[in-house]
Amino acid sequence: MIGLKIGGVPEHFNLPWRMAIEEGRFRDSGIQLHWSDMGGGTGQMIRGLESGSIDIAVLLTEGITKAILQGLDAKIIGIYVTTPLHWGIHVPQESDIQREEDLKDQTFAISKFGSGSQLMAYVMADQQGWDTKSLKFNVIGDVYGGLWALENNEAQAFLWEKYTTHPYVEQDKCRYVGEVVTPWPCFAIAVRNEIFEKYPDELNQLFEIVAQKAKMLKENENAADIISWRYNLRHDQVSKWLNETDWNYNAIEYPLAFEKAVSYLLMLDLLTEEEAKDWRSKLF
Repeated sequence: MIGLKIGGVPEHFNLPWRMAIEEGRFRDSGIQLHWSDMGGGTGQMIRGLESGSIDIAVLLTEGITKAILQGLDAKIIGIYVTTPLHWGIHVPQESDIQREEDLKDQTFAISKFGSGSQLMAYVMADQQGWDTKSLKFNVIGDVYGGLWALENNEAQAFLWEKYTTHPYVEQDKCRYVGEVVTPWPCFAIAVRNEIFEKYPDELNQLFEIVAQKAKMLKENENAADIISWRYNLRHDQVSKWLNETDWNYNAIEYPLAFEKAVSYLLMLDLLTEEEAKDWRSKLF
């Protein structure tokens, strides 16, 4: 039996991991997997991989791509969620901001530097034709910090997965004014290099187990009931989310996803040409 520590956001995307752990699927295969909720998102998980507090992370494709190419000692073992992420653009409830265009020169709340909430602010700015070098950020830790920053005018915008934040929109804690969709599959699985080299067969097995569990969840006619109950989300919202979400059911490779992410990071000046050189050999 080998023991491994894994981190991921405490959100509905990761239910296949939680269910497989609860059902003993990994343990039956000789893997004792300990899950840690990472409310700070991709930035927190990158720090966890750096410090060794976690061995494996389920994190945003663009975030882990950037981190590894800038020196993080880790490898990507595959794409976890094959569909894009829908980032809601949230603003203070009482603000005059009505559209994305109104956010030019405003401050964005982000969970951590290098997190998806920061990187997608760059994507949004690029789509709007703004100078991405002029973006301003306030680091707030997690979704609750983001809501606090909006309420206290410490930031004028906050990007987060729209179904996770929908309850807060309904509670008038923030206002939804649009969304940004990632131009690639949204979640990848990354592993510290030491673990990658030591347990290749076990990692392949782990990937196959979670892929199988995700397939079972997707095909379960009660999936929306299960997810809405466990994550306190509205049933109709979960049904919409399920319709637009697919996991990597067959644990296949998606090299084009990373090629797109690298190209975009280069275009936004978030990677240098030197860092992006030979990116395939560095990532996998």
